[in-house]
Amino acid sequence: MMPTAPSALDYVDEIVAEMGARRLVVFLDYDGTLTPIVSRPEKAVLSNSTRQTLQKLAAQAPVTILSGRDLEDIRHRVGIGGIVYAGSHGFDIAGPRGLRKEIATDFLSILEAAGRELKGRLAGIPGALVERKRFSIAAHYRQANENAAAKVQRAVNKVAAQHPQLRLLVGKKVYELQPDIDWNKGKALLWLLEMISSEPREIFPIYVGDDLTDEDAFRVIKQCGLGIVVSEEPRPTAARYALKTPAEVDRFLHKIVARLPTNAAS
Repeated sequence: MMPTAPSALDYVDEIVAEMGARRLVVFLDYDGTLTPIVSRPEKAVLSNSTRQTLQKLAAQAPVTILSGRDLEDIRHRVGIGGIVYAGSHGFDIAGPRGLRKEIATDFLSILEAAGRELKGRLAGIPGALVERKRFSIAAHYRQANENAAAKVQRAVNKVAAQHPQLRLLVGKKVYELQPDIDWNKGKALLWLLEMISSEPREIFPIYVGDDLTDEDAFRVIKQCGLGIVVSEEPRPTAARYALKTPAEVDRFLHKIVARLPTNAAS
C-alpha cells in the first residue's frame, strides 16, 4: 500500500516553527487546488471563502498563482491585485512593479498549426474539448466515455508525433502540448524566487498543487521550503505534506494567515 503524506492541517504549528524568522512566500495551483476539478474548464469558479483567504494571505506574504491556464484567464478568475500570476505552467508570467516574462514566443506559429490539426482530429468525438491557450493546447476528455477517451489519446499522439518541437504532458483527464524546452513549473518557481529575494535563506516558500505537472515544483522546493500535494488518494509525490480537497487548502491557508505577522508582505 502506498504511504500517505501527513496532512498539512495537522502540522501547521511545525510548519510555522520551521519557517522561523524567514519570509513566507506562497505558490498555488488553481484547478484541483483552489477550486474542485469540474466537467468543463470554464466552470472552475473560486469560492468567496477562498478568495477572502487569498486576499488576507496576499496582504501578509507574496503570493503567486502558478497555473496551466492562460495568464489572462487565471488573472480574471482570481481577481486579486498585487499578486503574481503565472499562466501556461509558468510560460507566461506577470506581476506587480512591471514583473513580466514570456517563454517560447517563437513557438506560437507551431502551436497554432498543431491546435488546428488537433481540433480537426477531435471534431466529432463526443466529450472531447480542445482548449487553445497562448503557450499550449489542451485536449480535455473528462466528459468522454472510455471509447472516446481512447480516440482522443490516439489523436493527440498523432499530432504530437508530427510536431517534435512540442512535448506532451498528461494531466487529470487532459493531454497538453507545449513547447519542448527546458522550462516547467519548477523552473518558473526558481525564477520567481530569484525575483523575490537575492538571498534564498531569507525566504520560506510553500507550493500547493494537485497535478503531475506540480511535481516539478515539489522537487525543486524540497531544497528550500516545502510542497503540499492536494489529493484524496495516496500517490507517489515529492511533496512533504498532503491536503485532500480545495476546502482543506482554504482551511490550511486560513490557519497560516492567522499565525503570520500583519506586516509580513511589506
